[in-house]
Amino acid sequence: MLKGLIFDLDGVITDSAVYHLKAWQDLARGIGIELPEEFGDKLRGLSRMDSLEIILEYGHKENDYSQEEKEALAAKKNAAYVNAVKNMTRADILPKMDDLLKQAKGQGLKLALASASKNAPLILKQLGLADMFDARVDPATLKHGKPDPEIYIRAQELLGLEKNEVISFEDAPAGVAAIKAAGQFAVGIGDPIVLKGADYIVGSTSALDLTEIEKVFEAGN
Repeated sequence: MLKGLIFDLDGVITDSAVYHLKAWQDLARGIGIELPEEFGDKLRGLSRMDSLEIILEYGHKENDYSQEEKEALAAKKNAAYVNAVKNMTRADILPKMDDLLKQAKGQGLKLALASASKNAPLILKQLGLADMFDARVDPATLKHGKPDPEIYIRAQELLGLEKNEVISFEDAPAGVAAIKAAGQFAVGIGDPIVLKGADYIVGSTSALDLTEIEKVFEAGN
């Protein structure tokens, strides 16, 4: 029986990916790396340090910086990103997500956030959604990033639920892989080929229908 929903943040509740990419592009440009617009897809669902490693490898600079220097670069990027997301408002909530969250709360479902973003509390506050969630995983407490299932297992535990009692929402392949590794039902939002590992897929949040998702979930349980 369905008792809870677990959500990624970027690309699911809001699309702050554009802010992430701009901050990464500015940082990368400062160290001699030009990132194309499509590079943002490679970073979806990944932690800040994992993203930086991929960027440095792309620019053939993976061995040019000490761990301390890498952390300083990541902090610089984050400062630029935080400054940008302070301008976010409820208008930045993706289509139908506000309605879906309210419908879920009305049904008595528990809600959790499973985002690798350390800025999730700030973003939720800007979106006016901070009070909607019963639990939020603190990424600072995690040992592994997606596609490891740790973050989704932790979210499920924070809700006090079993893996067959939750549905989790993701827009990135690494996130879908994490959900399935946790043994949970995965809703993928985006390209069906890229997210083929999900149990239920929609092209965008505007196509989300909680009633339909629940039907598919219950049929498989």
